[in-house]
Amino acid sequence: MNTRQAKPLWALAAAASVLALGGCASAPYVRADFDRTADFTSYKTFGFASPLDTDRSGYQTVLSQHLKAATQREMEARGMRLDTGAPQLLVNFSANLSDKLRVTSTPTTSLFIGGGRGYYGYRAGMYSAWPAYTDQTTVTQYKEGTLNIDVVDLARKQLVWESVLTDIITEKTFDNVQAAIDTAVAAAFAKYPIPGPAKAK
Repeated sequence: MNTRQAKPLWALAAAASVLALGGCASAPYVRADFDRTADFTSYKTFGFASPLDTDRSGYQTVLSQHLKAATQREMEARGMRLDTGAPQLLVNFSANLSDKLRVTSTPTTSLFIGGGRGYYGYRAGMYSAWPAYTDQTTVTQYKEGTLNIDVVDLARKQLVWESVLTDIITEKTFDNVQAAIDTAVAAAFAKYPIPGPAKAK
């Protein structure tokens, strides 16, 4: 598989979304797509790309370890088993953390036309016009995490499923990376073509 350049990244989420991705009130935003010609019921084994895109040169990151553990649970819940020798499916991850700016404008009442002297002073004491509004602009900086999960048919060397998660990353995400990743990966696999076991009500 053609892996992307590894990034020295510690957490996401995205994912986003997402979560959840570390304590956000919202769930991660998840997009997924798959190869409609692939028979997902025929896949019985899976493995992980080596190196993963979330690894660093020469060693596996803690992020990669959490992602592999969470993904293995999801794959095994769908009847597949880990095969480190000759798997049918190969899983790879990519993660990115970027700085974002959110610009919001809120209309505020600034003054009443005709309330003072000058050209509009003739209205004073008798009536006033509508309020004049101005926009108050606020700029907020935040971090957004993006997580890609790729599943490749190794025999065909073809991507058969991809999930992309994005989410706002907070300090709580970094405080509990494993829980954030578990939530993000579960949200991704909720869109996998083979459903997992139904949750007990």
